[in-house]
Parts: sequence; C-alpha cells; structure tokens
Amino acid sequence: MERSIPTVTVIIPSYNREKYIRATIDSALLQTYENIEIVVVDDGSTDHSREILESYGDRIRILEHEGRANRGQSAAINLAMRSTGGKYVAILDSDDVWTVDKIEKQVEYLERHPEIGIVYGNGHAIDEDGKILYKLIPPGHREENDPGRMLLECHFNIPSNAIVRRSAFDQVGEFDESLRSSQDHDMAIRLVEVTKAAFIDEPVWYYRRHPDTQSTKHTKRRWTNGFKILEKACRRYPYRWSVKRRRLAVLHFRVGQCFSSEGAHFQAAKNFLLAGFFDPARAAKIVLGMEKGKV
Repeated sequence: MERSIPTVTVIIPSYNREKYIRATIDSALLQTYENIEIVVVDDGSTDHSREILESYGDRIRILEHEGRANRGQSAAINLAMRSTGGKYVAILDSDDVWTVDKIEKQVEYLERHPEIGIVYGNGHAIDEDGKILYKLIPPGHREENDPGRMLLECHFNIPSNAIVRRSAFDQVGEFDESLRSSQDHDMAIRLVEVTKAAFIDEPVWYYRRHPDTQSTKHTKRRWTNGFKILEKACRRYPYRWSVKRRRLAVLHFRVGQCFSSEGAHFQAAKNFLLAGFFDPARAAKIVLGMEKGKV
C-alpha cells in the first residue's frame, strides 16, 4: 500500500504587503513538497494586496475577518487554524521568502522523528530588494530544548522558520490575540514548554529586513509586551528565579532604550536602574563596553 503524504497547512497572515506578498506566496507555491494547502488571511488590507491575492485564483485560499476588520497577526493565524486541518503547520510572514525545498526537508525530518514537535532551520536576512545581508544563526548553534533559553533568547522563529505539528498547537492553545507584538515569541515559549524542537543547519528561509516590519515599527510595544509574556510563562512553568531575573533585566534595558530614544530620560533612567538591579554583572559589562546589550 502506498504511504499517504501528510498535508502541510501554510498560513500567511497579511496586512498591507503589496510590495512583498507576491514573492512570499510564490515561494510557497514553488515548494518541492507535493501536499500543501496555502491559506492567506487578508487582515483588513487597505492597499492593493487583495487584488494581488485574488489574482492567484484557486491556487490559494483567502480568508478575512468579519467586516474585513484588521485584528492583528494572532487573530489572523487563529482564524486560519480553525478552518484547516493539515498534520503540520507552517506559518509564513507576508514579507519573508522560503527556499524551494524548505517544507520537504522539514517534513521529512518530522516524519522520521515522531518525538519532535518543531523543526527549524537556518537562513539569511535580506534587504527590501532581496539582497542577502547576513546569516541568521551562527555556526555552532545547538538546540538544547530548554524553555528557559527560549524565554531569554527567542533563538528561533515560529513564523517563516519552523514547521510545527498541529498536535503541539492543539496542546498549547491559540495565539494570544491580546498581543499585537511579540505574539510569536509567546507562542514559541509555550510550544517549547510542551514539546521538543530540532535544528537543521541548512538554509530554509529569507528574513526580510525593512523599515515597515512590525518589529521596527512597534519596538516599544514589543518589549513592553515582554513583561506580560514573562508573567504568563512563570504561571505556567517552573522557571528558575535566575532565568526570570535575567529576562526582567533585558526587558527593562530595552524599554529604557525606547524611552531614551523618545527623550523621556527620567523613565529611561528608571528602567536602566532596574535592569542593573536584576542583572548587575551584565549591566557592568555593558557600562564598561564589554557587551553591546544584545538579547
């Protein structure tokens, strides 16, 4: 009997991405893997994105919220998850691009390793025009399957980079729709708390850097949301105090940077002091120029 090929649900949440959405969708359509359903959620776009989506006809499925409302990436992904049923789920940000064999490589790995719930790979950052800027994951990277590491570093992406078993998503629940930034970090933490991840050190995606990315436009909101994500995580999972303390230090430092860039120096100083309180050793290194304050 011929073995069935599992379905991979590809979810592309999209809002006003007329410049990049065609390259993104094409990279999903060109996959060497045979059994893919592509669902694009138009999250209330006001540019020409919808016209581009409709030009694909029945090669993709288009979903939208009632009244074509803009409800954010979490709500868009949740809408698609509720109306699809693939064994594996691959979320693709609407400005990123996959290599042609991304799905094939990752599904093959998951089929051979039933104990693994997430597999992610390496890739490159690219600019607005698709020029390669740098490699995303440095040599020597190892997946340690430590939820504390994910909480501290967010060392891989769920959107664009990973493929996840639907059963793992079923176990942790939907994306948090109250988060309009950092919802992907929140989900990655929740998944690593309940399932194992694996890393394939091969290029599988291209992460597009441009001024209109959510991480660039909403930096302060992203780091502020980090406090909520940390609080939720500590209610769910027995993280060590040392991990919580170090994460608090990072969050206060980053929020302090945001306040400083806004000219709110009193608030910035308050957050920098708290960062130093929670992680004095690292704060000393930053002050002395021994570290640049990266997450």
